[in-house]
Amino acid sequence: MKKQLLLFAFSALALTSCEDDNIQAYEVDMMKGAWKTNKTEIISGKDNKTVITSDTPSGCSAKNITEFRTDYYTSYTAYAGVGADCQLNSKTEGTFTYDTESKDLVIKYNNDNERKYKVVILNSTELRLMQTFGNIDVDGDQVIDINYISYKR
Repeated sequence: MKKQLLLFAFSALALTSCEDDNIQAYEVDMMKGAWKTNKTEIISGKDNKTVITSDTPSGCSAKNITEFRTDYYTSYTAYAGVGADCQLNSKTEGTFTYDTESKDLVIKYNNDNERKYKVVILNSTELRLMQTFGNIDVDGDQVIDINYISYKR
C-alpha cells in the first residue's frame, strides 16, 4: 500500500512539472514571431481604467518590429525616414525571460538594463504588456500611472 501511495505521489509530481513545462513552451511559442506596436497608452494608476494618453504609431515608426523566438532571443528593429521612404534605422538584440505563473516578462537588450513587464494579453494575434519600470504620475493625482504597450501581428 505504501509503495502504491509513493508511486502515486511521484506520478502526480511528475505530471505537475510536465504541465508547467508544457504551459511555458506553449506560451513562449505563442509569443514567438514579429510584433508591430499597435498602440501605447498611459492608464490612470488610480482606477487602472482611465486612459490619460494614447498613441498609435504612424509613418515609419509604424513599421518598427519587436521579435521573440523560442530560444529566448529578442530583437527590436526601428525604421526612420520621411513619408513612404522608410529605412532600417537600428536593430537591438538581446534575451528575455518569461514566467507563466506570474506573467512576468523581462527583456534585456545588449548594453541596456533589464526592462520588466507584465503580460496582460497573449494570444495568436495580440500581445499587451504592462510596463512595471519607470512609470510616473502623469496626471498629477499623486498616484503612479501605468504604461501599456499593445502589439499586433
